[in-house]
Amino acid sequence: MKHNKVGSVMATEVVRATYDTPFKEVAHLLADHRISGLPVVDEDDKVIGVLSETDLMIRQARTRDPYAPHRRFPFARLTRGARKEAAKAGARTAGQLMTAPPVTVHADDTIAEAARTMTQHRVERLPVLDEEERLVGIVTRRDLLQVFLRPDGEIRDEVIKEVLERALWLAPRTIEVSVVEGVVTLAGHMERKTETEIAVAMTRRIDGVVAVVDELSYRLDDARLQPEGPALHGVTEDWLRRL
Repeated sequence: MKHNKVGSVMATEVVRATYDTPFKEVAHLLADHRISGLPVVDEDDKVIGVLSETDLMIRQARTRDPYAPHRRFPFARLTRGARKEAAKAGARTAGQLMTAPPVTVHADDTIAEAARTMTQHRVERLPVLDEEERLVGIVTRRDLLQVFLRPDGEIRDEVIKEVLERALWLAPRTIEVSVVEGVVTLAGHMERKTETEIAVAMTRRIDGVVAVVDELSYRLDDARLQPEGPALHGVTEDWLRRL
């Protein structure tokens, strides 16, 4: 499954700021490049925070009106989150304005992992790091959604080659595979129940698969059998542990 890494869909030309980048320059970067956010890096290209249009708007909204009545202790009753927003009111640089620590992914992470991270943290973009934790790209929701544009025929070929033949060592045409609008249907008879579970689980993880319809049958229900020794090896053992 060679298409499911973040590195295959990320943008490698990344608009970035440093800690000392002035507020106005950040605003120009976002406007000139028509983006809604960017990473903040140190001198070693390590990501130390992220900035979004929301951060800039919070800065403007929190700026005190010089004609408003002065409050003696304006932040005394604020929550921790509100205090962070209030602190951005006087921010003059990207480092003072950014949100930290940053939420990031690695180029070798799967697209599914990146999508989960994006959903859990409710962000629209993720800085992508290499094995040395340096910035190498940026991935957005739109980039991740590109996998669902894969042709049905390409998805079907990958299911047959990577799941059935390479992982389960099944002969071609042993299992019928059909794909319509990203929905994969697996039909046929297999020897063991665990094999059907592996086939379905691996198919779900293929990029572009919307859903899997399981029409597989089996001869032996070995799901509850406990092997006396290390009877399972290789790909089969690895996938059973993940199910």
